[in-house]
Amino acid sequence: MVVGVLLVSGCSGDDPGPTGTVSAPRISTSATSSASTTTSPSTTRSPTSAAATATIAKDLDVPWGLAFLPDGSALVTLRDEGRLLQVRAGQAPRVLGEVPGVTPDGEGGLLGVAVSPDFATDQSIFVYFTAAEDNRVVRLTFADGAATRPTVVLRGIPKAGHHNGGRLAFGPDGYLYVTTGDAGKSDRSQDKEALGGKILRITKDGKPAPGNPFGASPVWSYGHRNVQGIAWAPDGRMFASEFGQNTWDELNLIQPGRNYGWPVVEGRAGRSGFTDPLVQWATSDASPSGIAVTEGAVWMAALRGESLWRVPLTTNGVGRPDRLLEGRYGRLRDAVAAPDGRLWVLTSNTFRGTPAADDDRVVALSLDDF
Repeated sequence: MVVGVLLVSGCSGDDPGPTGTVSAPRISTSATSSASTTTSPSTTRSPTSAAATATIAKDLDVPWGLAFLPDGSALVTLRDEGRLLQVRAGQAPRVLGEVPGVTPDGEGGLLGVAVSPDFATDQSIFVYFTAAEDNRVVRLTFADGAATRPTVVLRGIPKAGHHNGGRLAFGPDGYLYVTTGDAGKSDRSQDKEALGGKILRITKDGKPAPGNPFGASPVWSYGHRNVQGIAWAPDGRMFASEFGQNTWDELNLIQPGRNYGWPVVEGRAGRSGFTDPLVQWATSDASPSGIAVTEGAVWMAALRGESLWRVPLTTNGVGRPDRLLEGRYGRLRDAVAAPDGRLWVLTSNTFRGTPAADDDRVVALSLDDF
């Protein structure tokens, strides 16, 4: 079934690969953001039974973002086509329509999607996309199979052919968090007046959320190169995955007002004024995108690393990362905890990958089999 949707317009950060020499695969973890221990990747594991996986949707063209509706179905964005899909286990995807104003450009296009925590009453969904002049966040009303009443709530986020950020997620505080990239100009990341290279925290109307660290500014944290994954643990800790350049990809513990170093430092530096990552990976092992927090761990989708990384959570930090599914599904773009207890992941092989016959896919994984 195809349902029309009326929308108006207002690097996925998927780096093509290092431009310099990369050292042998490495992982560095720390129990806290100040400690440092170097380890090697643990053994790759795959689900132990065929029942562990199920293909929810297939033959998708560059899927990028995924968010669940209260009824258990999910919204999926198609980056280059600018289309919004509704997917449900056991049913063919429904095309909700194309988002006018999306201007695909390299890694830009229709990116993140988030569902309001008050969806039962406000029926609001939010999307992040690349327009002709900028990246922006738009609020839509979704009801009766259609998305209508589009409103641009945030505009002016810098765009480029790469490093567009693009992840949206509502935090446990009910505010909308928006990840942005440096859009190829790294000095933006250290400029607290610029929207690029940041994690932003806003209201549903696009205003700076109360309690932000820099007064009437949407900036929550800065010094980022290209964040594409954000998620929260039950105890309120916020985590973010970030693309490195030539050396280190990162998993960070995000705290308001902190400076995460880019472009002054990449990975762990131990320098005053900068917050070190909890975990860092050689770029060949990760190139991380979406993350989920469930079952006592952070689950991180890796593009270039073609893996799902499980990072166990401890009381005050993280444990040793475990590399899962290496090469089994190719490049992984997003990972989201589903209402049924499974983990839904998006593959990303129709862009800078080697697609299988049914790529790209939405795959549901049973975490009991890991």
